Amino acid sequence: MKIVRMKSGDDIAYGIADTDGVQVYRGSPFVAWEPTESVVPWPSVQLLAPVIPTKVLCVGKNYEDHATEMGDPLPDEPLIFMKPATSVVGPDGSVVYPAIAQELQHEAELAVVISRVARHVNAEDAGGFILGYTAANDVTARDLQRSDRQWTRAKGFDTFCPLGPAIETELDPLERLAIICRVNGEVRQAGFTSDMIFGVGAIIEHITAVMTLLPGDVILTGTPSGVSAVNVGDTMEIEIDGIGTLTNRVVKR
Repeated sequence: MKIVRMKSGDDIAYGIADTDGVQVYRGSPFVAWEPTESVVPWPSVQLLAPVIPTKVLCVGKNYEDHATEMGDPLPDEPLIFMKPATSVVGPDGSVVYPAIAQELQHEAELAVVISRVARHVNAEDAGGFILGYTAANDVTARDLQRSDRQWTRAKGFDTFCPLGPAIETELDPLERLAIICRVNGEVRQAGFTSDMIFGVGAIIEHITAVMTLLPGDVILTGTPSGVSAVNVGDTMEIEIDGIGTLTNRVVKR
């Protein structure tokens, strides 16, 4: 089941994606929701970020080949950092190239969407706290990351966390799901979710030992190798098996 958040006319609603369009639901998948008889055809649908989280947690260096290309040792435990909720942008939204940055890079990632309050969750129980999965792009100002020697500013700009196009509820990241990034149609990254060093359960256990996750919070699970620079005018596509393709264009501030 693919859950989407959409705008049609002046109305914003959650719904279920189907061949002909989106079946509109009342409420949200995080509280109580129920189907309506309304189906909005695709030409009238504007897809939005599928969720607005209170926070975005991210895992660094969670693919061995990416850690190697960055010249970093493999972590002994999940390496966690955060992106602000204001960094989230939806499908077809613009990623703004900051005037103070000189090297913007894409990072294709599988994102986990949390379904309910999660605190001190054991890895084997993590599935009960997951609504589903979506695609993400952990956009990074790499030059600022190097100069700052930490990651908050480099990854925290507005529009630096594209999410979408949908939340797929029937997905197993332990399967060999392809995760691909294309820039202007050229493949830049090509990996598999099964190559993650730390699985989703271990990540959720690690995070919830520190902080409470709330319904709608998002976890980015790391990126495979192949991160590279993008420029104003470039189109980035993040495609993950079973989810679809997240497309965003880089624009000038």
